[in-house]
Amino acid sequence: MNFSQRTNWNLAENDLASAVRARRAAGQPLLDLTVSNPTNCGFVYDDAALLAPLSNLTALHYEPDPLGMITAREAVARYYSDAGATVPLDRLCLTTSTSEAYSFLFRLLCNAGDQVLVARPSYPLFDYIAQLDDVQLREYPLLYDPNADLSSGHGWAIDLHALEAAITPSTRAVILVHPNNPTGNFASSSEREALEAICAQHRLALIVDEVFLDYSLESAHGSQHGSAQRSFATEQSQCLTFVLSGISKVCGLPQMKASWIAACGPQHLVSKAMQRIEIISDTFLSMNAPVQCALPTWLATRRAFQQQARDRMASNLALIDASLHGTLAQRFALHGGWTAVLRVPRTVEGKPFAEAALDRAVLVQPGEFYGLDEGRAVLSLLTLPETLTAGLKLLPID
Repeated sequence: MNFSQRTNWNLAENDLASAVRARRAAGQPLLDLTVSNPTNCGFVYDDAALLAPLSNLTALHYEPDPLGMITAREAVARYYSDAGATVPLDRLCLTTSTSEAYSFLFRLLCNAGDQVLVARPSYPLFDYIAQLDDVQLREYPLLYDPNADLSSGHGWAIDLHALEAAITPSTRAVILVHPNNPTGNFASSSEREALEAICAQHRLALIVDEVFLDYSLESAHGSQHGSAQRSFATEQSQCLTFVLSGISKVCGLPQMKASWIAACGPQHLVSKAMQRIEIISDTFLSMNAPVQCALPTWLATRRAFQQQARDRMASNLALIDASLHGTLAQRFALHGGWTAVLRVPRTVEGKPFAEAALDRAVLVQPGEFYGLDEGRAVLSLLTLPETLTAGLKLLPID
């Protein structure tokens, strides 16, 4: 059977995944410090309130709208209004996930073989989506200041010169994750201006993934969003810009499958883009009616989950910092998001750090998974505090 080259992936299990599977199959204990699925992290949900809108009888009447039901898009517009942004309804398109949103945009912007720039380090999901859409990814680096002050959160920066040097005649867009996963850095105001200017000059689209926007450490400590934490939808962009988000992170409801694209920038470009996105979305009509009917309720009640998550982030960071004091490990600075990056020994008794940690019944993500250098480990800040405390005590960082 001749399968598509798009799916010609290496399907072999890596050594760490194989060891984790074997350990779990044998019933051996495992302290998992990587869990980021909020529904598995001990948060309190109002079950009745979340499930009640799914019984809305309106969902039994089929009136497909390629961009999404008006009431659902109005709820998304209110979400941005709360952040000080005005997003017209005709500039919003609902999707089932940010992955689907990326795919829509790759199909909108790229011919087969065209390039999209993406940060390194970053989440590796982009590789699969790009390959399925016949798009080539080219990386631009994030640089870390080794003298960064943890209390300020400032450590990572976009290498703008390298980004611009990576642009070729086949480049069509730049992806920015704001804040980035796993490094947790928001783009600064100066970086935002520079990115928009570069994209405008080279006629590129800017795709901004803001799924973690509501989880800044500033908000975790009770202050308002600073300038770096503003949504890219809050201001008039110099270039065609697409802002992505969804309730997987905004409401802590990854199982409900509701995300969106918000377009902004020069009016003539936005209008042309939305006409094409509408046809792409109309081709699939993947959003189901019950979820769209429930979206206004879920977004209106998002703050209860968000406060729990931000409290967990702040308390877990304090646990990590206290546990690492006087050890061979160090934490990297971050502004927000659900992960923390640690500098750790590259090997312990001849084994890669993550494998050595697993020998002690602790699961961490190796930094290479995200494109980080060797000697980096990534932890979830949503981990249950008791699990995190126990796991940190066992890590081979003495």
